[in-house]
Amino acid sequence: METLSNKPSLARRLVIGRNPRVTLIRASLLALVFSVLFGFVLRPMRVKGFSMTPTYRDGSVNLLNRLAYRSSPPRRGDVVCIKTTGMRHLYMKRVIGLPGERVAIVAGQVMIDGQPLDEPYVVDREKWNLPEKQLGPNEYIVIGDNRQMDQSLHSWGRVTREKIAGKVLW
Repeated sequence: METLSNKPSLARRLVIGRNPRVTLIRASLLALVFSVLFGFVLRPMRVKGFSMTPTYRDGSVNLLNRLAYRSSPPRRGDVVCIKTTGMRHLYMKRVIGLPGERVAIVAGQVMIDGQPLDEPYVVDREKWNLPEKQLGPNEYIVIGDNRQMDQSLHSWGRVTREKIAGKVLW
């Protein structure tokens, strides 16, 4: 008569593996990598508000890449997060003005150095106006995509490079 061997069950082998110590080490390393990745590099963030509608919807979850601008500066059209009081409260905005440029908004149309900016992500525009501003060597103009709201309802404008927390991935 055959006896059952001391072989672990298939379910246990799939979950724990053949060597529990190696599995524990792998799981610990994986947890460490994910902790660093999602705690410091890619920060999950929830969109609150309608300033980036229709590109980003209220309540959606996106990832913020905090290392995106370590080797290159923000570019026009990038969606970035702006720090207000540290990394706890962030505003999501689009970069429209770069350092050294003259930026104005005339009847809802963004003008860069006197030329209209093509913004396919803006659906409807109110007749916003902003007198021309000359940006310094470390300044950007950021604004939300939802321009159909009154200008006074938006938080936007000039920010320094240090206030940009990173680039929104999607």
